[in-house]
Amino acid sequence: MSTHELYTTAPGEGVWQVPATGSARFGWEYDGGRERLLALYRKGKDKQWDGAKRIDWGIEVDPYDPLGTPDEVLTLYGTRHWDRMTDRDKGELRRHYSAWNFSQFLHGEQGAMVCAARIVESVPDLDAKFYSATQTMDEARHAEIFGRFLHEKVGMLYPINDSLQGLLGDTLRDSRWDMPYLGMQVLIEGLALAAFGMIRDTTDKPLPKQILAYVMQDEARHVAFGRMALRDYYKQLTDAELREREEFVIEGCYLMRDRLRGVEVLENFGIPRREAEEYSEQSEFLHLFRKLLFSRIVPCVKDIGLWGERLQKAYLDMGVFDMGDANLDLLMSQDEELAESLDRERFAAEEQERVAEVAAAVREGAKEAEGAAG
Repeated sequence: MSTHELYTTAPGEGVWQVPATGSARFGWEYDGGRERLLALYRKGKDKQWDGAKRIDWGIEVDPYDPLGTPDEVLTLYGTRHWDRMTDRDKGELRRHYSAWNFSQFLHGEQGAMVCAARIVESVPDLDAKFYSATQTMDEARHAEIFGRFLHEKVGMLYPINDSLQGLLGDTLRDSRWDMPYLGMQVLIEGLALAAFGMIRDTTDKPLPKQILAYVMQDEARHVAFGRMALRDYYKQLTDAELREREEFVIEGCYLMRDRLRGVEVLENFGIPRREAEEYSEQSEFLHLFRKLLFSRIVPCVKDIGLWGERLQKAYLDMGVFDMGDANLDLLMSQDEELAESLDRERFAAEEQERVAEVAAAVREGAKEAEGAAG
């Protein structure tokens, strides 16, 4: 089945073309490089995995409740519309929200793949090119996995959100080589990481938990890469150049905070856009979700050296300024450990199954031997 048949609304042109304006940069120094970045590159090579094998795609998923979403967190809960909905309607609403969330993850991962490839092309340092090449493969795998989940388990996709597409386009159109890092690695992936983590830590469904845990294990390396590269580079910039990048961060953060609300879902249920926006703004869950969305961005922005007065005021206005002191390294190490613990649990369960199969075979053989002897 064509993906286009699964979209809730037509995604527009089959191919979105973003004109490239930057330069491809070659370097002729092939020896040396930053040891911490080369170590990350080696780790990126060692940690490659196959999404078709590591993830248990045989797990059944209810398309009308893919994430185990409680009624209370659905935007329409408690409204006049909710009171008129049947159980089937509510299941359909859960399906649409799951499709919308994972569709934005899917489109974002394709964007991350393109941005990582752009970094390979444009970054001047060979050690950064090496690591970006491993990240490009990671992002391809993530897009593959999210696409498979939507096709096989949910059976529905949403087009890319206009604001996400706008930020991605701005990131790719900028000719400065550091902007794919800043727009994608810090902003878009930072927001995605927080969303991944929130679903990973609250869902009781094993398949989406596996998918998000393993994707986040990769993303921990990507964020570390972006921090290393940008922290080194931004130390060399003038105050004016830093302010330009801070303005980009401010605009991007407001855009994502105010526009990533899933209003498209409510519109598909016949609710006018203005009313859908009001319901979204009144949602306590959305307010909590918005704050958590910045838990990965604010400390990263501060760490790379973008912490001017205007940026700090913007984060105070958003109510997320205090997140600048969060321990990003601890969050990332926890992401890696959770994925490894899922692997250990799965390997232990598979080992128990093998032991049980051997024991059953031994018992069956003993019975046959007794029968033959008798």
